[in-house]
Amino acid sequence: MLVKRKHVLRRPKDGAGSDVADDDLSLTSARRYEAFGRVMAALATEADFIESCRDLTWWRGADHSWHIEWRDGPYASEVASLLAEEVRDPDFDGSLVIEAGPGSDGSAVLDVMGVRFELRAIDPMGRATVRERPGFWRLSEALDTTRRTNTRHPWEELLGG
Repeated sequence: MLVKRKHVLRRPKDGAGSDVADDDLSLTSARRYEAFGRVMAALATEADFIESCRDLTWWRGADHSWHIEWRDGPYASEVASLLAEEVRDPDFDGSLVIEAGPGSDGSAVLDVMGVRFELRAIDPMGRATVRERPGFWRLSEALDTTRRTNTRHPWEELLGG
């Protein structure tokens, strides 16, 4: 009986012929994920962004860029300026974000630590509209005990008072 063996291609030990650019363990890939982590951490600290967005999704593009997309919420240009302010490194003077062009309400393109980010807002309302939208429960309103109104405060509703 004849048995065929499957041979697995092995990487050469000297590194010749290996494609480092496509390797997920390379330093450039690590920089891509570090940039993504910094962007997501900056967005997570913004309660307005997180609370007002629906269907927040992200994926890595074919060119190793990152795409971030959301419904409602702020304009893409507002998120781009937020990231330009928030993504910083204490060892580096200045921002790690460079706006690759003028952003619009629906889209913006950024360069974060040499990694391209494409922001896309679907049916955005803008931060000002989100803040004024009735029924949008805001933590700052809930904790504001100095404002007197005829209705119950949100914190009174929560505590049953």
